[in-house]
Amino acid sequence: MRRIIQATLAIICLLPAGLRAQIEVSQEPKVLSLQDAMDYAVKHNTAAKNARLDVGLQKAKNREVTGLALPQINAQGQFNDFTNPQKTFLPGLFFTDSSGKPLYPPGTFVPVQFTPKYSTNATATVSQIIFDGSVMVALQARNQLIKLYKESARLSEEDIRYNVQKAYYSFVIAKRQYNILTSSLEYARNLGRDMDALYKNGFAEKIEVDRTSVQINNLATDSMRIGSMITLSEQLLKYQMGMDISQPIVLTDTAVEEKVDDASKLLLTSEFDYKDRTEFNLMESQLKLNQYDLKRHRLSGLPSLGAFGTAAYTYSTNNFEDLFKQSYIFYSLIGLQLNVKIFDGLQRYNRVKQAKINVEKARNNIDNLKLSIDLQTAQAKTTLKNAILQVQSQERNMKLATGVLDLARRRYKEGVGSNSDVTQAQTELLQSQNNYFNAMLEVMNAKSDLEKAYGQFK
Repeated sequence: MRRIIQATLAIICLLPAGLRAQIEVSQEPKVLSLQDAMDYAVKHNTAAKNARLDVGLQKAKNREVTGLALPQINAQGQFNDFTNPQKTFLPGLFFTDSSGKPLYPPGTFVPVQFTPKYSTNATATVSQIIFDGSVMVALQARNQLIKLYKESARLSEEDIRYNVQKAYYSFVIAKRQYNILTSSLEYARNLGRDMDALYKNGFAEKIEVDRTSVQINNLATDSMRIGSMITLSEQLLKYQMGMDISQPIVLTDTAVEEKVDDASKLLLTSEFDYKDRTEFNLMESQLKLNQYDLKRHRLSGLPSLGAFGTAAYTYSTNNFEDLFKQSYIFYSLIGLQLNVKIFDGLQRYNRVKQAKINVEKARNNIDNLKLSIDLQTAQAKTTLKNAILQVQSQERNMKLATGVLDLARRRYKEGVGSNSDVTQAQTELLQSQNNYFNAMLEVMNAKSDLEKAYGQFK
């Protein structure tokens, strides 16, 4: 074993300094307060990163919409090789000799080629929208779209903070529970060794030794169960944070008892505004976008006006070598184009009708969200109030059970009590401790739910 350790150390020493530093850093635990954990999650969680990318994506789409109102410039080049140029028939009487005598008899038609074999042209076109109702509304809706995506990203970050807080305190409480269980297990093992010694010397019965062994086995089983719970809680927290699952962490906000007082103060909060909830603002943004959509369909029935200009060069010849040597033809034009929709089969009418329905649905969704927020707030308050009462009751029970165990231990040491009394008191204390920590976890979860209902995870 020693040789293996020495060989491993030698290999590490031979590694490059940068890689050695990475290994050493990866072995150092990351110290995290609750705020540190939430900030880390907002920065590294995949959902948060994708939400921020969606904002950037919408900004790019907005710039694309802006391009509709800017001049559109297109250029085109074309080369034609008429392998068999088209000809046109002309009457033979058009063709005479130098004396004016027709070359062809009456009624004869002669094919004549008007198109040169080779031609090329270059064209540039500029167009500019002067008025278009749909484009105008699209430009107006750009900022609202960005606001919608930013609020959506903010909502993702709030959900991440909410999930991290619940996972954080679940991990903290599981470790507290494990530490107490470990202390109880150590005491039970010491008691078991004493009992075994008394039994061997004839001062205790076999049944008392067996009772102690049963308690030790139960505590060991519970210890393994809580240990597995700690591992799962830690992995869940790292997953919510977007952290490498192998990175060791140390949590600093472990004073959960203080959070019970904070939860009691939170219950006294009476001021609440729906606009504190990002979901509500998101719904209002969606309503405004639906209203823009309705406006767009209404204005699409108005005439649209645009300006355009075109310039072109054309070269033609029968000899390819002379294609650009011959004189060219240049033409240009400018104009206005007015498009008037007279009848579209009632398509615009029905699109306007659909947009009106979407606006009404958005208003209904806002009203329903208000009811949902009221329900969430009321339920979270009730749950938190009951959880606080429960943790207070379990705390009193835990103190009573601790006193009973202390008394049983003193009586046992003084020889006036039995081992079974100590075992039973220990079992009752462990049960009260489990109940206390479960109630504490319910308080933390209910507090998180109420904070989310109030919109406090910004």
